[in-house]
Amino acid sequence: MSVEPNKVGNTVGRAFGNLSWRFIPAAPFLTVLLIWIVLWEALHPSKETLPPVRDVVSAIHDLAVSGMLAQNVTASLGRLVLGSMLGIVSGVVAGFAVGLSRNIAEMFNPLVIFFNAISGIVWLPLMMTWLGIGTLLIVFLIWNTVFFIVFQNTVLGVQMVPEVLEQGVRSLGASWLETLRTVTLPGALPYILTGIRSGLGFGWRALIAAELVGSTSGLGRMIFDAAEYHRSDIILSGCLIIGIIAMIMDRWLLLPIERHTVQRWGLVSNVEEER
Repeated sequence: MSVEPNKVGNTVGRAFGNLSWRFIPAAPFLTVLLIWIVLWEALHPSKETLPPVRDVVSAIHDLAVSGMLAQNVTASLGRLVLGSMLGIVSGVVAGFAVGLSRNIAEMFNPLVIFFNAISGIVWLPLMMTWLGIGTLLIVFLIWNTVFFIVFQNTVLGVQMVPEVLEQGVRSLGASWLETLRTVTLPGALPYILTGIRSGLGFGWRALIAAELVGSTSGLGRMIFDAAEYHRSDIILSGCLIIGIIAMIMDRWLLLPIERHTVQRWGLVSNVEEER
């Protein structure tokens, strides 16, 4: 069986094009890395001000070999999971309950906007007095950050579901709970998942900021301790690791879950599979 050269060429071309598009997001990072290398070689600034790339790579290697990197990453991720889960569950449940009534939602809206405008880290001085320094303090700050973002998006999602769809299902004999499960929840899911993605992003930042002064371990504390000894290589290493973990969580965890969940409920179709 012979294969036409044009088809083979088109297949290879499409595969190469898809591969190229996958690597395009790396271009800005490579550009920054190249600028960093060129500027350092041209200006030779103090290593306390801006260390060379090789020193940062060496610092990451040393932290990994010593076990400090794994210890701090594990501590930070454990706090993030605990605080975020509390924020997500409470935000979705409260937001769903409030969103079912427009009057109640309008009543709570000013209060939510008020507290959402206050950054979670602002509560740090007061919470240090109430809760002391440690995991409880950091978990509260993460919860405070995640809760209001998830709550707001959940309320919006519930209210955006057309009432005609709910009335149509009820007219066919569905109970109130069945209507919530089959219509309201699927319709609100895109907004809920968007709130979860945003909440985790802000929660990760709140976690690192809180660890700077409210913890004895974690990536934030590692950076703070490195600043006392003017170890810019460790500071930049910590920043790189924080950013990489955030990208991994968003692109390889949250985004696939969002896509799968939305497709599971039939809100969008898988265009690639249809093709």
